[in-house]
Amino acid sequence: MKPSAKMAKLVPLLAVFFYLVCVSEAVFEDQVGKFDWRRQYVGKVLFASFDSPSQSSKKLFVATDKNIFASLNSRTGDLFWRHVDKMGPEGAVDTLLVNAQDALMVIGDGRLLRSWDTNVGGLNWEVVLDTGSFQAACFVGIQDTVKHVAVLKKTAISLHYLSNGHQKWVENLPDSDTVKYQAVYSGGGEEVFVLGMVPHSHLTITVYSLEDGEIIRQRSVEAPWLSSVESSCVVVGRGVLMCVDNYTQALYTLAIQAEDSPQFRQVLLQSLDLEVSQDFQPVLVSTQPHPARSPLPEFFLQLGPDHHILLQLSEDGSTIAPLRDFQPVYFPSACAVNLFSADSGRRLLDTTVIFPLDANGGKPQKLYVHAFLKKDDSVGYRVLVQTEDHALTFIQLLARSRVVWTREEALADVVTMEMVDLPLTGTQAELEGEFGKKADGLLPMVMKRLSSQVILLQAWMAHLWKLFYEARKPRSQIKNEVTIETLSRDEFNLQKMMVMVTASGKLFGIDSKSGTILWKHYLENVQPNAAFKLIVQRTTAHFPHPPQCTLLIKDKDTGLATLHVFNPIFGRKSQISLPALPRPILQSLLLPVIDQDYAKCLLLVDDQYKVTAFPSTKNVMQQLQEMASSIFFYLVDSEQGTLSGFRLRKDLSSELIWEVVLPTEVQKIVAVKGKRPSEHVHSQGRVMGDRSVLYKYLNPNLLAVVTESTDTHPERAFVGMFLVDGVTGRIIHEAVQRKARGPIHFVHSENWVVYEYWNTKSRRNEFSVLELFEGTELYNSTVFSSLDRPHLPQVLQQSYIFPSPITTMEATLTEKGITSRHLLVGLPSGAILSLPKMFLDPRRPEVVNEHSREENLIPYAPEMPIRTEWFINYNQTISRLKGIYTAPSGLESTCLVVAYGLDIYQTRVYPSKQFDVLKDDYDYVLISSVLFALFFATMISKRLAEVKLLNRAWR
Repeated sequence: MKPSAKMAKLVPLLAVFFYLVCVSEAVFEDQVGKFDWRRQYVGKVLFASFDSPSQSSKKLFVATDKNIFASLNSRTGDLFWRHVDKMGPEGAVDTLLVNAQDALMVIGDGRLLRSWDTNVGGLNWEVVLDTGSFQAACFVGIQDTVKHVAVLKKTAISLHYLSNGHQKWVENLPDSDTVKYQAVYSGGGEEVFVLGMVPHSHLTITVYSLEDGEIIRQRSVEAPWLSSVESSCVVVGRGVLMCVDNYTQALYTLAIQAEDSPQFRQVLLQSLDLEVSQDFQPVLVSTQPHPARSPLPEFFLQLGPDHHILLQLSEDGSTIAPLRDFQPVYFPSACAVNLFSADSGRRLLDTTVIFPLDANGGKPQKLYVHAFLKKDDSVGYRVLVQTEDHALTFIQLLARSRVVWTREEALADVVTMEMVDLPLTGTQAELEGEFGKKADGLLPMVMKRLSSQVILLQAWMAHLWKLFYEARKPRSQIKNEVTIETLSRDEFNLQKMMVMVTASGKLFGIDSKSGTILWKHYLENVQPNAAFKLIVQRTTAHFPHPPQCTLLIKDKDTGLATLHVFNPIFGRKSQISLPALPRPILQSLLLPVIDQDYAKCLLLVDDQYKVTAFPSTKNVMQQLQEMASSIFFYLVDSEQGTLSGFRLRKDLSSELIWEVVLPTEVQKIVAVKGKRPSEHVHSQGRVMGDRSVLYKYLNPNLLAVVTESTDTHPERAFVGMFLVDGVTGRIIHEAVQRKARGPIHFVHSENWVVYEYWNTKSRRNEFSVLELFEGTELYNSTVFSSLDRPHLPQVLQQSYIFPSPITTMEATLTEKGITSRHLLVGLPSGAILSLPKMFLDPRRPEVVNEHSREENLIPYAPEMPIRTEWFINYNQTISRLKGIYTAPSGLESTCLVVAYGLDIYQTRVYPSKQFDVLKDDYDYVLISSVLFALFFATMISKRLAEVKLLNRAWR
């Protein structure tokens, strides 16, 4: 080949290479995890299984209510791998069966049958099952070898090969329209038993051949007392069906493998010397250690919430003998976990693991025990404890019992959160103590200042000595553990306390810098998955008063609202008196009214529109009466389609002043959102290209109301956006997107609203932005009043095409509002996109002119780009991203971001770069050397100039 031909082929390759080099971006290795962290969770455990009965086993398999199948490291609690399935019933885990290296799962009410390789978490095979409601599944084995799995549906039973999932046979269940089939059993023989029942009539036993699925025999046993096989019966020993009835207070046994037609044998609980009450709900528990063998002859009978008894069935199935009675033992502040032998009932270990039953967590709910052989041929035990607050605790029971690790799986479902500033250090508090107090005179103030300076000097010297001492140690020996005792505000207020509230009713205090859980508190009387509202009534700025947070919750017994007041730094519950809330709460407002301890007033509006103030001190009530005429609030009734505005009277009663009614047969209210009270607006207007000012419409009372059509037809669907003044009820602007539907995500900030929807005509996701301006003249530059606004604002609107659906959206927030705004967009892939607001500017021109170039406006393009460098979480994806929380820091350039869903991710974003911070690679030595060199050069030059002038004067 000629050189010219070689170069002709080489030039395109070089062009592609240099193009890829130019556009590729990455995160440096030393930046990963420096300012961000991620914690991964799996949710509430439904099924759990250990890997193998050996001491070297590290794997623990769990299936959760979040439709997740995962493998945990039993030594550390970390994730080996995790598979996240679809949300909702389609991905729900029906059952989990583990045998050796095979883990079988039935998904979506019998929709799919999957097999996973437990070593690497890979999918072996997946088959689609026949339609029908799932009832039960079990392994089928012969002579200690498991080769099949049986799946029982409502009307059919199928047998599948364990190696590839292929269906060996499928058979319809006889009389499935009248018989409820609920259980399937295989005791290691060549038969498969299916148990069904007609409630309060009889039990049916159908035996299928393992080879071809033919019915070998079928028999019916009278059982007028039986209401459910699934909840009242278990298989014990060599194929003996054990049932319990709460009405007759008796146990019933039946040999299901017998070829004749025996009847149930009744054993009264009184004959076993068991005392039960009339309203008890008994539960039977049996285990089958190996799927190819018969279950154990020992089983548990639960007589009460905390009362269990271990029973044993004889080999011939004729007698039942109690082995041990576990009477409920109550401790005032602890719960004990012991292990007992199943065949004899004796205690296996002399040690006892104590669970503290304080406010940090709930009571144990489930136990998963793993027995293994140690190197000295003795037996060791591992126990996985699941508590009511969804926490997982792994306990190693050897010579000494210890808690190995704990996973707080309640954090997989965070409902709301707040970030609170950390308290001052001792030296900072010493300086703060000089302010706000009356001094005796000039001399005491001087002495106070001198003593404070001495304390600061001592603290600085101690800090330098610590740096020098730790510099001599290896990095592995330096401990940077974060504890509540060492918590203090840093120089730029970048480290904060994250207060998170979960759906299970558990509160967490998490360090934002490291992700360490510093405190936790479980609320037992909270209604699960109810609406929570977290309010910060007092921050750490009012030293020496501690910060105060109030959580508005719903009681699970009464359904009424209650208040939980606590210190967000330490998690301690406050001892102040709480107001009685006898009626449901509809709305809550945090007012700028403060009491003598600098706590803001919280107004609670019940369903009778009566107002309750907290705290209700004399000072607060007096301030409320004085400013009652300027306090307005709104209520939303989405079912009736009404948005109502109220005003507070001096007697603290409410008055209806306006109402907006939207016809529910046409559209429904999806969401109502106002502006964040902590938001700051730096500039009142925008300087245009001709040097004039376009002033923003900054209405702090503006509400963004999003509606969606009730008609589901794509041609008639629409999305509405109403901008309503919360004081007067005046509709400022109305925008309708036709042929559009939800889900709708929107952000309301400053003078603009950005919302996203699905275009049913073009079948794409679109962004629409509304921006409000007063014009070139400002009506009132000092005070904004909704009651004195004669003219409507100018509204500019543009729409854009977004190439991906989104799950949530939030805007960045800084301390003074000087930094440019970015939209943080959460994508279904788990990525978080930091989209500059300048790309969503409704003033982007279609034709560029001199004025638009002067303003640096981007020319309008309908397609919104997604650049890889805009992803703030690189490869740290967040599964099922649900919400994004932003908070300002002490640096104007830095915004703190917390994303939560199935995982929790914390990072920092810099919308306008770090204009107020020197870079990490800033060369201090070079700059200092240059400054010193210039200083000495100046001194020498000055001296030489003086000598020269002196010599010239003598000439």
